[in-house]
Amino acid sequence: MYQVITLGIILLLIGVLAGIPIMTTIGTILLVIGVVLLIAGRIGNGIGGRAHYF
Repeated sequence: MYQVITLGIILLLIGVLAGIPIMTTIGTILLVIGVVLLIAGRIGNGIGGRAHYF
């Protein structure tokens, strides 16, 4: 899950610095998904049929 957050941040920064809107959008989406999975995993909810999301 940290990989998804890291990739989201990298794509977001590249998109903002290079002025590529699609990379900014994809980076934002990946960042939000990563944070949601992180929070859901931390509070103990099963994700995708798994007890833990790694």
